[in-house]
Amino acid sequence: MRAHFDPSHLSRRDFYRLVTSLVVPRPIAWVSSTSAAGVDNLAPHSFFTVASVTPPIVQFTSVGEKDSLRNITETGDFVVNFAPVKLLSEVNATGTDFDPAVDEFDAAGLTREPSLTVRPPRVKESPAALECRLHSTLAIGDCTLIFGEVTHAVVSSDILEGGHPKIELLDPLSRLGRDEWGTMGEVKEIKRIRAADWPAHFRPNATASDTKKPGTVDD
Repeated sequence: MRAHFDPSHLSRRDFYRLVTSLVVPRPIAWVSSTSAAGVDNLAPHSFFTVASVTPPIVQFTSVGEKDSLRNITETGDFVVNFAPVKLLSEVNATGTDFDPAVDEFDAAGLTREPSLTVRPPRVKESPAALECRLHSTLAIGDCTLIFGEVTHAVVSSDILEGGHPKIELLDPLSRLGRDEWGTMGEVKEIKRIRAADWPAHFRPNATASDTKKPGTVDD
């Protein structure tokens, strides 16, 4: 038996809470921006993904008109800071609905680090950051999608292994439903099946122990 939910029969808030409890886990764009008046802003946005490889573009969504959206459309740049588990309290604190005049760096006790290619500062305590210039925005319903072209990336050498970020050291946070947050949990590796290898490799009930350690595959 399944329960059925019709968005036309539920309040906006109730259906939003249902969808955000099902589209999980969601990575977090911890966005720093600076207003035209020079006030820094820092806020977590959990509708976040990669939008393009070439050029490198990331995308996050502003639900309603928030400080991040206003600042970015005014100035044209922003930074996506990585949100690790060790900074959960700080990430959550920067989601507070402060007045636009409040600087979340100061409110949450975080350190500014100068960016190389954009005006907004990076979060020094964060292990990685993507500096972005505004590519475009797209209004959909009561939300705005913000696309940023990555102009520079920084990663702490402490989390690199062979020049590649190591997931266990990144230790990413994710958003779940309501007030729930997710941590990384168990990491599984499985090699993607190529069409030419399908008959030989496909086993519907294969377990992780049945698979060989994967090589490099394109996503």
